[in-house]
Amino acid sequence: MIKSMTGYGSASYEDEDVLISVEVKTLNSKFLDLNIRSPKQLSEKELEIRNLVSKVLDRGKVNLNIEYLDKSGQDLPVQINEELFEAYILKYQNLADKVGIEVADLFKLAIQSANVVTNVVEKKSDTGNWDLIKKVIEEALVNCDAFRMDEGNVLLGKFRENLDVIQNGLEEIKRLDPVRKERIRERISSNFKDWLEENEFDKNRFEQELIYYFEKIDITEEIVRLGAHLDYFLKNMEEGNAQGKKLGFISQEIGREINTIGSKANDAKMQQFVVVMKDELEKIKEQSLNIL
Repeated sequence: MIKSMTGYGSASYEDEDVLISVEVKTLNSKFLDLNIRSPKQLSEKELEIRNLVSKVLDRGKVNLNIEYLDKSGQDLPVQINEELFEAYILKYQNLADKVGIEVADLFKLAIQSANVVTNVVEKKSDTGNWDLIKKVIEEALVNCDAFRMDEGNVLLGKFRENLDVIQNGLEEIKRLDPVRKERIRERISSNFKDWLEENEFDKNRFEQELIYYFEKIDITEEIVRLGAHLDYFLKNMEEGNAQGKKLGFISQEIGREINTIGSKANDAKMQQFVVVMKDELEKIKEQSLNIL
């Protein structure tokens, strides 16, 4: 069964100590193009995270977002010097009292004072909860893969509809082909009957030229090959995995046969079905780019 490269999956875990949230979004791409957004605490685990992703998601543009919150507050990206903050409050208040004015926003003034708040430049790797984080990542990846499979089933239904339209067009062309050939024979006979009676010519050479002409406009082989390509597309669509590239190649062969039928047939009624078949094939080609 086919699988789409478009997918979404998420998973989360929360207890008294931590909150873990993982989100996976995927789009189509020729290769596995992985972008990871995660806390600095997990920087040492990036290679392992990539291995987890590659085991589940074979191909596609993958955006993996990991959020990790330590509820104890130890993971704050800043440090606050509470004693210095209180000292600034007292100092500013005393100064204001001395000059007899009120401080409009004493808290803001104190918190923005020098050395009260400092950024944590480096933070040690904290992978104590890695097993738990890993489990949430794996769950999100499985959910994303299931989403891809569901999308693949939707595409499978659309492909079947497109193939039915092309198959119906092929059946109509089969029905019209004998009529077309007979009409061509009658037209040639009508146009050249008088000329042939009045002029001398090599009948054998003329017959050879007619045979050559009818061979050029014959579409029997194209009809057979197109039917075989449609069957092969359907077979690969319903069997195996990672069939996206193969389906793309088969659709190119289908297009080649449809174009040849249209150019060789030189028939207005057949061209109408050829146009419809081409339109359905373009839909297949577009969707094939999104197949894993």
